[in-house]
Amino acid sequence: MISSLFIINSTGDIFLEKHWKSVINRSICDYFFEAQKKASTPEDIPPVISTPHHYLINITRKNIYFVAIVLTEVPPLFVLEFLYRVVDTFNDYFQECNETTIKDNLVVVYELLEEMLDNGFPLATESNILQELIRPPNILRSVVNTVTGKSNVSDQLPAGQLSNVPWRRTGVRYTNNEAYFDCVEEIDTIIDKSGSTVSAEITGVIDCSIRLSGMPDLTLTFVNPRLLDDVAFHPCVRYKRWESERLLSFVPPDGNFRLMTYHIGAQNMVAIPVFVKPSISFRDSGGRLDISVGSKQSMGKTVDLLQLSVQLPKSVLNVNLNATQGTYNFDQQNKRMIWDVGKLQPQTANPKISGTINLQHGVPLPDSNPIVTVHFKIEQLAVSGLRVNRLDMYGEKYKPFKGVKYITKAGNFQVRT
Repeated sequence: MISSLFIINSTGDIFLEKHWKSVINRSICDYFFEAQKKASTPEDIPPVISTPHHYLINITRKNIYFVAIVLTEVPPLFVLEFLYRVVDTFNDYFQECNETTIKDNLVVVYELLEEMLDNGFPLATESNILQELIRPPNILRSVVNTVTGKSNVSDQLPAGQLSNVPWRRTGVRYTNNEAYFDCVEEIDTIIDKSGSTVSAEITGVIDCSIRLSGMPDLTLTFVNPRLLDDVAFHPCVRYKRWESERLLSFVPPDGNFRLMTYHIGAQNMVAIPVFVKPSISFRDSGGRLDISVGSKQSMGKTVDLLQLSVQLPKSVLNVNLNATQGTYNFDQQNKRMIWDVGKLQPQTANPKISGTINLQHGVPLPDSNPIVTVHFKIEQLAVSGLRVNRLDMYGEKYKPFKGVKYITKAGNFQVRT
């Protein structure tokens, strides 16, 4: 399965490598560096790179590349899912996954990787089980381990490792029993110059924070579950009940985890919560930029963190703009204009930005207009219309506190000009 793992920073330095079988020379990463040079952005790097004797399967998170080396053909999604589990585990242990935290906790990182894979095959990937096997680092434990020479690895096998629910540890007790669900949806859309939607899709996740005592058995129902066609579940979900009754029945892991992901494609009508009216033109004497933005179908909710960015051509020297709301910044090196609009209240005047574009003399005019990329966040709104109906608990007698939060964000939201 997986023979080696290399972790590479944004400058191309391999600052960590782990081998489960034979040691593979780090020169194998040259194939990855070649693909990286050809890609315009980190997202454009092919997730699977084929070489004469190996396959390089990679993901990127916060300017860090996780590259797994595979000797034989395997399902790529299987390896990608494992790499995502590694990142999630690092986030659980160190609060964030970046080069600094990995270097500061190298011993724990190697212990985790040793437990997560056995001879190249995934073994223990649930955070609950790993935290019983390998204690999360803290200052006191680090001092004690330094003085006594002990490690963070537990001497006993976790009780949940051999049970029917290996994702949940036994003997969980809380003073306050709580269950929170975050329904987060991202809109990926392309809108043409006239404002018509070329394509629109919604990718959603339901993230959970469960702090419940004992061994609770939960049932989550939706008002309109037929919206969810393309779904993927955490292993704790009983898939047969979803197929027959369209509800989620599961014994939850303890702590934070992702219950499900779903995708709503172009066959459904996707409501676009904001509209953008761009007008960008170039002439020999210079260029002109006019952009207005407003609330469209936000159901009366406030649009937060609204930001528009425009990647202008290399022939642009500078811009002279005036914004009716927020501030703008122009990066002369990357030729990118970013307009931070801020909050967009419903039923208020639409913010606008307009002005002139200065071009280099003697340089041909750009042959294509730039694309406006939009970012925003809307609280308490699931743009797909998905709603949680109720949450029932069986197996325990106490009544937990329950909460559901809805968030809509812009994913790959592009407006053509």
